[in-house]
Amino acid sequence: MIAGLLLAAGAGRRYGMPKALVENGAWLCRAVAALSGGGCDPVFVVLGAQADRVAPLVPARASIVLAADWAEGMGASLRAGLTELVRSAPPQVQAALVHLVDLPDVDASVVRRLAALADPAVVARAGFARAPGHPVLLGRQHWAEVISSVQGDRGARDWLAGRSDLTVVECSDLASGVDVDRPQQPPRCG
Repeated sequence: MIAGLLLAAGAGRRYGMPKALVENGAWLCRAVAALSGGGCDPVFVVLGAQADRVAPLVPARASIVLAADWAEGMGASLRAGLTELVRSAPPQVQAALVHLVDLPDVDASVVRRLAALADPAVVARAGFARAPGHPVLLGRQHWAEVISSVQGDRGARDWLAGRSDLTVVECSDLASGVDVDRPQQPPRCG
């Protein structure tokens, strides 16, 4: 089993609003559908900025995790989500697939490709035209180490950079993997 972990807590300062609220929650719903359609069960959505407005938009098949310290950056959201997985994920969950709400063209096909590598020891991430991207697949044996190492807005970037066992899974045939930071930047399809 693989748990899906959607990071959707940010304020979206460059975008002008939390990206979880874009198109009345369409990006949020699309990302949850990508995780569940790609084989993730359970799915958790980490909320923070304007959580009271975002929470009603979260599909019923996903559980909500609140990151009280979300303003610290992506590291706080990842820490909150993984902490909840450690606390509540059934022992059959071998890995967590970490996805971001602002990747609107990353769909279930990308999730499935990464999910095929699920194992308690796995460390893998999607690659797009040789550039590292998201989602990231973290085997269960790494969760505690990631929780203790993440900080600021870098998420697990530094932890991943030091890994000799990191597998990059090329996905540019499926999506662009481009995160949309500004409203005038339309998502590109792969």
